[in-house]
Amino acid sequence: MEQLNRKDTVLIGLMLFALFFGAGNLIFPPFLGQEAGTNYWIAILGFVITGVGLPVLGIIAIAINGSSMETINKRVSIRFAIIFTFILYLAIGPFFGIPRAMNVSFEMGAMPFLSDHVYDAALFIYAILFFIVVYWLSLNPSKMVKRIGNIITPILLAAIVLLVAGSAVSGFVTGGQAPGEGYSTNALTSGVLEGYLTMDAIAALAFGLVIISSIKEHGINNKQSILKTASMAGIIAGIGLAVVYAAIGWLGVQSAPQQTFENGSQILSYAANQTFGITGTLILGIIVTLACLTTCVGLVTACGQYFHSVFSKVRYNILTLIITIISLAAANLGLNTIISISIPVLVAIYPIAIVLILLSLIEYKASLSKTYYRGAVIGAALISVYDGLRELGIELTFLNHLYSLLPLYDLGLGWIWPAAAGIIISRFIRKPQAD
Repeated sequence: MEQLNRKDTVLIGLMLFALFFGAGNLIFPPFLGQEAGTNYWIAILGFVITGVGLPVLGIIAIAINGSSMETINKRVSIRFAIIFTFILYLAIGPFFGIPRAMNVSFEMGAMPFLSDHVYDAALFIYAILFFIVVYWLSLNPSKMVKRIGNIITPILLAAIVLLVAGSAVSGFVTGGQAPGEGYSTNALTSGVLEGYLTMDAIAALAFGLVIISSIKEHGINNKQSILKTASMAGIIAGIGLAVVYAAIGWLGVQSAPQQTFENGSQILSYAANQTFGITGTLILGIIVTLACLTTCVGLVTACGQYFHSVFSKVRYNILTLIITIISLAAANLGLNTIISISIPVLVAIYPIAIVLILLSLIEYKASLSKTYYRGAVIGAALISVYDGLRELGIELTFLNHLYSLLPLYDLGLGWIWPAAAGIIISRFIRKPQAD
């Protein structure tokens, strides 16, 4: 069998949509809608360019290489591949990504129905129940397409449609207000930056292995067929994400004239309550819980598959159990603690991941030596690692002044020029014979 049929390709695409659509994806667009106001549509276009475009490119990059992120990282060096891949999977998996998603599920899906004085006990019990379900769903990756693509994704989409459609016919719709700062004259650029800050390209590098494994389980082993199917699944997921982002972002536009909200979760809670009352809160809880659940299942599975490829003597179900237990322990630290710890790490590794994705795509059409990869990674890391240290409160006045001279540095994109410079300089460096 050389090509996957259309139905199975769509199901894999729907599964990928559900894996990507976590809690962060749910709360970014509504807040953008509030801030962009009447310039919303141009702003959400910018958001889709990076918030959807980069993750889809990440899936394609993994499919091109036919394996995990480690294959791409080896283009820099073996040592780098081992260290960076471990950091990436641990960060997006049991240390930060998984426990953060669980906590958001608890905060938005359970706490509205509970009293604050039972917070710690409720979090502990909820986390145990949540991760039991995650572990069960992760035990058999071959059934992920059927369970998530066939069952969970349709329920998730139906709940989102119900919330948005209900708002449209309930009288909640009022119209946008004047754009806020940053969106009045540079709505597209501001949207691009917001999409970049979702950091979903890192998740794509983890989910790529899951998608490729799902395709191979359908009997597809030809590299070009895998690439074609993975690309189509990425496009299907991307279209779904773009439509949903536009819809829930529109809720932010409509809610802004009512009152000012501090974040996207408040906007969604307000819209749900105004439209359906307590039933709306329940619908929103279902959306958030399913979104976080599918993302956690995808991340546990991706981490389990990767670490099983490294530690092949340890059974997959044992590795997923270890990952789940670590995630459970980290989740009980609470959302604020997890976020404060994760931001410096994600800020440090995200630009490096983007550079590796883009170079991998370029190499599909033009052969690149390892020196190009090394030059670009070193250039990006010189900025991103220091940005991560700054998030920890470690700063040097000299470097602050020097880096502030870089174009786009104040927007968090100062790494672009050093990465490009690293590629240019690499042209004049003799290709090394070995790592």
